[in-house]
Amino acid sequence: MRIILANPRGFCAGVNMAIDCLDECIKAFGTGIYVYHEIVHNKYVVDRFTAQGVTFVENLDEVPRGSMLLYSAHGVSPAIRAHARSRDLRTIDATCPLVTKVHLEAIKYARDGYHIILIGHDGHDEVIGTMGEAPQSITLVESPEDVDRLEFPAGAKLAYLTQTTLSVEEASAVIRRLEQRFPHVEHPPKEDICYATTNRQHAVRELIDRADLLLVLGSQNSSNSRRLMEIGQSAGKPAYLIDGRHELQPAWFEGVDSVMVTAGASAPEVVVQEVIDYLQQTFGATMDEITTREEHVTFPLPRELRKLQAAAN
Repeated sequence: MRIILANPRGFCAGVNMAIDCLDECIKAFGTGIYVYHEIVHNKYVVDRFTAQGVTFVENLDEVPRGSMLLYSAHGVSPAIRAHARSRDLRTIDATCPLVTKVHLEAIKYARDGYHIILIGHDGHDEVIGTMGEAPQSITLVESPEDVDRLEFPAGAKLAYLTQTTLSVEEASAVIRRLEQRFPHVEHPPKEDICYATTNRQHAVRELIDRADLLLVLGSQNSSNSRRLMEIGQSAGKPAYLIDGRHELQPAWFEGVDSVMVTAGASAPEVVVQEVIDYLQQTFGATMDEITTREEHVTFPLPRELRKLQAAAN
């Protein structure tokens, strides 16, 4: 068996920053730290922090007054920030800067009188946070069919934004339909789908023809990880989204000579290596790591955390 290990894979700069942020909080302030939503959408990561005493919540009323609270990498709405202030919570914002970019675009377009069409997945944490910036001025669409149902007054100022973790093809199909129906629709000068999402998808598209099977490391609620699995399936290959080695099924590998392995932007490298170890130990697999694009992006820790660290020292 041959393993085709895709690079880039795994943690992006935003995920690295959010995880480093929570690690540093634990070092500096100990236990009793709360996080609104999962810090990133990955079971392994969340379980690791839970074991260290971090509490993940979906309702800020569960957080004791005056506690330390981190906002997850996916961002939050102004209403959540106001709720946190009302409870005197000490907050640190671990939102990915690329998600913050979309929030700022939503605020600007709404302020300038545009109605915003947000391309994304209903119920995703990032979408909820973005829509909360201007709820009266944003309509969510998921598909070209959703675009067909849109109705706006003649002469309405329209703009579109996208969730950062969409499939490039998925977003492009919706954008094409938007531009057909509303030729005057505007958009930011730089696309919203993040570099890491694009690069991981590009790697799967470039390499999938060499593989009989695709394994994507990532959790089921990770949007960007699901997109990687779907690219493999659309290429006609069996593709599975798994949290780790424990989910592998021997039947998947019957008649399989080559396995492509990749990981979503919130999946740690340790789970990738466990799967590779399994394939090498079980099937005597050899491995080729193939780099399709280079990545050199980093984000600094949030300013609030750096101030708290300075004060503590």
